[in-house]
Amino acid sequence: MSVSSRPRGRGGTSLPSANLAIRQYFHDGPRNTPLAEWQRKTELPKVNEIMGTDHPGEEFNLATNKIHGPWPSAEVYLRTHYNLLREDAVANLRDAVAVVRERPGVTDSRSFVIYERVFFTHITMAHRGMAFRVCFSTRRAGKRILWRYSPRLISGNIVALSPATDMFSSICVIAVVAARPLEGVSKNPPEVDLFFAHAENMDFDPLKEWVMVESRSGYYEAHRHTMTALQKLSREGFPLSRHICGLETETGVPEYIASEPAMDFQAFAQGDSQQKLPCNVITELSKAPLEHLNIYQRSAMEHMLSKELAIVQGPPGTGKTFVSVTVLRLLLAQMNQGDPPIIVATHTNHALDQLLTLIAEFEPNYIRLGGRSRNFRVSSRTLFAIKENRPHISLQNGILSQARQRHAALVTDIIENTLKGFHRQIGDKSGSAFVHRGLLTQEQLKNLEEGSNQWVTSSMEGPIDPFIAWLGDQAVRFEDFCSDKQTSSKIDECHQDYEMLMELEAEQAPDADDWECLWGKTFDFRTSFPVLVRSFKHVPTVVIEKYLKFRDLWEIPREHRGAVYNELHRRLVKTIRDELREKLKLYMFNSKALQIGKLECDETILKTAKLIGMTTTGLSKYRGLVSALNPRLVMIEEAAEAIEAPVAVACFESLQHLILVGDHKQLQGRCAVHDLEGSPYYLDVSMFERLVQNDFPFVMLKEQRRMVPEIRRLLNPIYDDLQDHESVAKFEPVPGMGDVRSFFCTHNWPEVDDSLTSKVNEIEALMVFEFYCYLCSNGVPSRKITILTFYNGQRKKILKMLMDNENTRCHDPTVITVDSYQGEENDIIILSLVRSSDYLSAGIGFLAVDNRVCVALSRARRGLYIFGNARHLNAKSELWRQVTSIMKVGERGESRIGYGIPVTCQHGKVIAMEYIDIFKTPGSLTQTSFAPSHASTHNLAAANSAQAHSNLLGLPAPPNSRASTEEPEARLLIDLSDDDRLADPDLAGMTKNIAENDAPTTATRTSSNVSSSRTPGNTRADKKQLDNESKIRWNIFERESAEVSDSALNSLPRKAQKPLATKVHLMDASEEEMQSSKVAVLKPNVKRNPEIKEQTGSTPQPPGTVSTKHLLD
Repeated sequence: MSVSSRPRGRGGTSLPSANLAIRQYFHDGPRNTPLAEWQRKTELPKVNEIMGTDHPGEEFNLATNKIHGPWPSAEVYLRTHYNLLREDAVANLRDAVAVVRERPGVTDSRSFVIYERVFFTHITMAHRGMAFRVCFSTRRAGKRILWRYSPRLISGNIVALSPATDMFSSICVIAVVAARPLEGVSKNPPEVDLFFAHAENMDFDPLKEWVMVESRSGYYEAHRHTMTALQKLSREGFPLSRHICGLETETGVPEYIASEPAMDFQAFAQGDSQQKLPCNVITELSKAPLEHLNIYQRSAMEHMLSKELAIVQGPPGTGKTFVSVTVLRLLLAQMNQGDPPIIVATHTNHALDQLLTLIAEFEPNYIRLGGRSRNFRVSSRTLFAIKENRPHISLQNGILSQARQRHAALVTDIIENTLKGFHRQIGDKSGSAFVHRGLLTQEQLKNLEEGSNQWVTSSMEGPIDPFIAWLGDQAVRFEDFCSDKQTSSKIDECHQDYEMLMELEAEQAPDADDWECLWGKTFDFRTSFPVLVRSFKHVPTVVIEKYLKFRDLWEIPREHRGAVYNELHRRLVKTIRDELREKLKLYMFNSKALQIGKLECDETILKTAKLIGMTTTGLSKYRGLVSALNPRLVMIEEAAEAIEAPVAVACFESLQHLILVGDHKQLQGRCAVHDLEGSPYYLDVSMFERLVQNDFPFVMLKEQRRMVPEIRRLLNPIYDDLQDHESVAKFEPVPGMGDVRSFFCTHNWPEVDDSLTSKVNEIEALMVFEFYCYLCSNGVPSRKITILTFYNGQRKKILKMLMDNENTRCHDPTVITVDSYQGEENDIIILSLVRSSDYLSAGIGFLAVDNRVCVALSRARRGLYIFGNARHLNAKSELWRQVTSIMKVGERGESRIGYGIPVTCQHGKVIAMEYIDIFKTPGSLTQTSFAPSHASTHNLAAANSAQAHSNLLGLPAPPNSRASTEEPEARLLIDLSDDDRLADPDLAGMTKNIAENDAPTTATRTSSNVSSSRTPGNTRADKKQLDNESKIRWNIFERESAEVSDSALNSLPRKAQKPLATKVHLMDASEEEMQSSKVAVLKPNVKRNPEIKEQTGSTPQPPGTVSTKHLLD
């Protein structure tokens, strides 16, 4: 009787077998057919790719993405996308290196940053590989870096290094950021860990100074995985290539559905019935209990189940995710034991968390791969969290255990037998490393130490380091030379908004269990070299050889000692590098085995799940692991937002069914190199869009449930057949806005550039701020308001205004860029367009991209209020011309575009808010002053008396008289006090300075016009100081027309006037009605002095004055 030798686990259970498919996926051994040049390229770019140009922007021959018609072959398709991705990954760094080579003294620019005084300090023997830690200086930034909110040097970024003496003239080394823990970059000098392609060849001399260059934009980490996956896909079978590359439109039923088309719809039945409801999804889906779907959603569901390559377009609010979840619920209910998991992917981590949250409502057995989830419910289902709660996994034929043993042995060997002589242990003598390697004799070291004892003074706690004493003023302590103290009060601004930065960090993180740090033993080079020599006199090698034979090194001339020390140091580093070279090769080879062994263990967990979620980047990053699961179905949400290659690599050899859900008329994919977007390369075009544009069969959802009809109609130029569900007509109106669901407040205030590449419109930001305040004062919860803008500079400007004001700060306002808001919605959207110029030749930037405009116009449910220069947009964009044409005529004939926004008080009276120029002929307007209440967090101003408000903020009491000829008018003052800043990425370190004692401003209103002026000697306010020197005045006036006629819209004056005051008219109201109405006053009149002077000719205040108890009630 034979005895089984099968390995057994605890309790006698058999060990599961390792899936050898993972090992085979990463096998790089000999192949039957030779590989093409692009298939052999390494992950990290070669030096010639970065150094191959002498001039930034030099042109290269590059095949273009074929977006019309079929591809010649799958190989051409894959090769072209690989080369385009590679160019997008390295071009910006290549151009940056070329600039530094031409101008070595250049400082940080908008496109790249330079770190100087870069020194190797540590080596970390992590499981992921051998990492080298460097310290560096950010002096060339000229600003302090807020590392927590900075995209600099985040994990996965690519950098180029060159010796400080070379500056990329001939030497360039490429590295990837391995980890950037905050405690590292917060040091002085900051530190970061790097991976090099060939660690064994790296010159890690700790006394050698380098410079390091990093591009501000780049998607290398994401592209790196996708490029590797494209290479793998080119050597595998490419399912669905006849559709994806050949554009064959006849698509069959997925094989696994065709074999079992009858599915149980019991999960969708009404009531608690447990009876099965079988239905053939190919021929009888119309009979299924899907009453919760409209006809378009049913059609989409049928298309998704019956086509091996299914495309569903979902315009805003049509429920595309709802349909996707319905299909997933049906398919998950049919799964049997042993079926491979369904793979779902989204473009962003945020969207993935939202999708998995919906799936979790009916299916708990799912796993999230990659990144770091910020959703509490989903985070418990990440692979890392699940592994934390499971015992150690042992596998039959697994390589993880052996790789770990080899790792421990290699680390011991490297440290004890190679680096030990490099390392000066506690208690060792300085210079012992030189003696250990035979570079100095024990007698030479003893004489050196005896000579240094003469340097001891009574003020010293102990003897000075002998080499410091010996070198004298040629020696510089390592920490002193590398110090990175920044004296500038300026802050290096983040060019991305915070949500996008968090998304980038989540995508580029190595793994959830290795997020911020590298785990492993660390060796500090600097302990062997307490000093470095910055400059020294050149000494011939033969002379140095002679000096090194001196028994007493003190006999060497002082001016030659620096050269001798550096030669000793060079020889020591060379000796250790030679010893390490082969050991590091073995170490790196074993690190790869560790990663494969880890994936083999992960596979045993993942194959038990029914559904696995990841981002489109994860499809590439974890392709070897997911491929081993043999998935049949991959569903990709937000498919039109991803460039083509990450979707193509989802075509695993086992794939039978690919579902793409998205909307190519919303946001597209983005490229690091803008020249690769659009013609002629079209790298930003998604597979979704390309197939749709080539008449590949797809289904479009046409009934929306998000927007009220008045907002939805703005999308008519984009979607000509979008219909409204009956429920949207029943949405409640916006408080304080009457029946005005949408409005375009046009102005001529010009934009400016911020310190980076973004745009800012300061007065428009002030308009948005005030309108937000008005809505909140009318009872709109701040959580139901989102302020959107196309530019991050404007986002920061508006957010600062809101955070600087103690009344709005507590509301936790949401200000975000359009690019970060796809897939989101809110009741009210305030949209700041920013772009406005006096010159018709000026462009409109992001506003010219129809996809971005589509997203911006489709986020609001109940109210959309736009601020911008309508005339400028009309001249530059056909889409905006159509949108403004629609807004000229409301649903009942009234205009929805004008110089001021019509708002409605709670008594139903319509008020027109209008911006006016305060720099005209002075008049005799008298003002009544009020101040907001700080006692309420919901009302920005509500008080019982003007005097009470004035006392609250220390403002002057309201004047007790006014000219008898004046019409009723009230003015509210808000003091933007200097409050503590919150810990916000865009507010930290910012200062605020409000001028208190400048000249006052007066404004005058006559019967039919409003004019204003400054007192003699005052000119127009300096635009640059408007942010810091502001007192806000709000005016109320009798109704005048605030609408812009068709002809007026096209003839707005080109010369921008500073709209620093606001005219608020009560429409069609008598004086008595004005007195009894609750009036909302909104817009700012920027003054430089809180003092308000009374006008001459005082008379008792007339009865038309607005009562403060109604103000902003």
